[in-house]
Amino acid sequence: MKKPTGRLIGYARVSTDEQTTHAQELELRSAGCETIVEEFGSGASRARPALAKLVRDIGAGETLVVVRLDRLARSVTHLLEVIEDLNAKGAYFRSLSDPIDTTTPQGMFSLQVLGAVAQLERALISERTKAGIKAAKAKGKLPGNPGIRTRNPEMLAKMTAAQKAAYGERIQATADQWLPIVRRMRPDHTWDDIARYLKNQGYDWTPERLRRAVKWMITEGMADKNLLKKSPPRPAEDRLMTLVAGIHSSNPQLTLREIASQLERLHERTPRGGTKWSPSSVKNLIDRAKRTGLLEAV
Repeated sequence: MKKPTGRLIGYARVSTDEQTTHAQELELRSAGCETIVEEFGSGASRARPALAKLVRDIGAGETLVVVRLDRLARSVTHLLEVIEDLNAKGAYFRSLSDPIDTTTPQGMFSLQVLGAVAQLERALISERTKAGIKAAKAKGKLPGNPGIRTRNPEMLAKMTAAQKAAYGERIQATADQWLPIVRRMRPDHTWDDIARYLKNQGYDWTPERLRRAVKWMITEGMADKNLLKKSPPRPAEDRLMTLVAGIHSSNPQLTLREIASQLERLHERTPRGGTKWSPSSVKNLIDRAKRTGLLEAV
């Protein structure tokens, strides 16, 4: 791994009910961060598009800095995954309020201890679960909720209502991040195209899950039912336009040649069916995406 270059990139996150990242920015700038990436979303949310893009774009030798660990990760496992991704890029991680700094031997040791603790915690939970089930069986009891196990209608209704409420909360927590994109692209674009576009933006959606989430929003009166209209037949070039738009918007710094190389690695055929992409072909698709509103015209 390369030595730190000295360039520090701050990451500041606040939940949707908090006002601003100002306090975190002050600490990060005091620590030497010239660039600061902001994220707005709850700590439990899996949707971290700004963080995903930061990790994707960070350079070898650079350091991602946070004020506290809870600003970055929703769990120890998530923290270790992010740091592993940074290590793969030759980058570093540092928390100002915790003894985690992968640029120092002491910080790496603390990280290894944290990883060992997480592994031990998972093992203990597994053992406690197995012991609990074994003890329950010895007493003639079966694991799980008795009402659910016996298919009690009232208990099943309560469980279904709780599941629906939890699902609705998860959808609403991130809707402001992905729903505007869906509104812009539907019904002209397929769910496959939109899910692919969102994935390039750092969101983890499948076409089926995305359509289900939109259907829920419509049922609750939060979205227009026209979003579920059937997409018209579209030529292959439109799918390529969506793909190129997603790659470009996820990293606007990529050159036309670099996007062309990505398409070749994905084994995507050109609009004319060839295997070699030219920068001009990429530019034509980007220009088209801007004309259709898929990308913002500069």
